[in-house]
Amino acid sequence: MADVVLRPVEDGDLPLFFAWMSDPEATRVAAFTAEDPTDRAAFDAHWARIRSGSRVVMRTVLADGAVVGHVGEYGDPGDRQVTYWIGRAHWGRGLATAALRAYLDETPTRPLHARAAADNLGSRRVLEKCGFAVTGKDRGFARARGEEIDEVLVTLDG
Repeated sequence: MADVVLRPVEDGDLPLFFAWMSDPEATRVAAFTAEDPTDRAAFDAHWARIRSGSRVVMRTVLADGAVVGHVGEYGDPGDRQVTYWIGRAHWGRGLATAALRAYLDETPTRPLHARAAADNLGSRRVLEKCGFAVTGKDRGFARARGEEIDEVLVTLDG
């Protein structure tokens, strides 16, 4: 298993994030993405807002010193949501689980919530391994798929 470390997001991370978050296969699996994942100007504006505000906390995920993704949280108090993205070339190595665990060790926020496409078994497994429990189901419009799909809602308490 790779040594996973979190650090603040740096400017040099953004080109990698953009490449990963505009990967058609990865966006199809994630389902809930930006309106146009290939719009670099919108991506840059989104990350500028994230990095300048205090309501979103994001960390770059490093595995054995290489940038492999990001993890963090956003939302209103009492409804904080976790989010993570690992570049597709790094899937299947346990990095998302390790990154989320590291983030959970770093943040005192509880409860924490998350949503995943019901058919995104990899993401659901990551959340389960990190102690999140299913608390509901929903349907939402998945931009990456162009249709409404089932979602699983999960929560990590105390």
